[in-house]
Amino acid sequence: MTLIEKVKNRERLTQEEGEALYELDLFTLGELADEIRQEKFGKKSYFNINRHINPTNICADVCKFCAYSATRKNPNQYTMTHEQILDIVDNSVKNGAKEMHIVSAHNPKDGVEWYMGAFRKIKEKYPDIHVKAMTAAEIDFLTREYGISYDEVLDLMIASGVDSMPGGGAEIFDEEVREYLCKGKVTSEQWLDIHEMWHNKGKMSNATMLFGHIENRAHRIDHMIRLRDVQDRTGGFNAFIPLVYQRENNYLKNCDFPTGQEILKTYAISRIILDNIPHIKAYWVTASINLALIAQEFGCDDLDGTIEKESIQSAAGAKSSHGMNLEEFIALIKNSGFTPVERDSLYNELKVYDKD
Repeated sequence: MTLIEKVKNRERLTQEEGEALYELDLFTLGELADEIRQEKFGKKSYFNINRHINPTNICADVCKFCAYSATRKNPNQYTMTHEQILDIVDNSVKNGAKEMHIVSAHNPKDGVEWYMGAFRKIKEKYPDIHVKAMTAAEIDFLTREYGISYDEVLDLMIASGVDSMPGGGAEIFDEEVREYLCKGKVTSEQWLDIHEMWHNKGKMSNATMLFGHIENRAHRIDHMIRLRDVQDRTGGFNAFIPLVYQRENNYLKNCDFPTGQEILKTYAISRIILDNIPHIKAYWVTASINLALIAQEFGCDDLDGTIEKESIQSAAGAKSSHGMNLEEFIALIKNSGFTPVERDSLYNELKVYDKD
């Protein structure tokens, strides 16, 4: 049986077969991934009205790819107070945001209460707002800094009103690559363990993969398969988000930045390999809105959201610092031949924008 036949028969692929997918031409891959996407979601493209909040840029960990951390090239250190965070939430709620996506650097100057107190105050004021917060890397940092267990941090998060976890901090799971990229940060095994523990508490999360730097195709397939294995056990991942590496203002050099074709192939292969993760997200912040719209033809059914403001990726060159206007976002999806569907953070459909 050929590789293409296996994909069409929806048979699970091995590491070697996943790597071989890259040898197929772009349009064959796109066709295979699009068939799977349309089986699952037709021509629907999901998004949410959300706000990204990055409360501090002071970081104890050192990652070569990061342009956001104030301990590196960025001399402008900041840490928001709870009042400043709530002011942002107030304004975003007025603008229709239904999710607060809160991700910080690993700030050794702030205690556990700074993190958890912010979540509690948001929930107390806006109990219906979905709080997506705390990457596995942040959770690992808190355990190292304050001598508490993963289990304790996760329970504190739930008690403080965190509804789901974002997928950040995964980078690439291969440990040799991690040793070079982000030595000292959460390991791949720890990242996977934290998400599995979160799922076992009845909560959902996303998963990411940072690609387009020093990793190779085999590393990407290995990353996907490790996620697939966890998903087999827990079913707790909502979406997989391949993040395109942003190359400005950081210390990571000598990277062969991926072509648009390589990015689209990676999206398509993600849809094929990850047969048990429902959604594949083309995060327009890192891919660019134009490529994300094309990615809808290559297996991706989600474009993230309006985000309103974004600091981490834009510090490294992404054109995302002020988010995306809702009307423009909807029009772009429609004009690309798909049906925009506003969702909540757990992919319940809130509004379908039928074509005019």
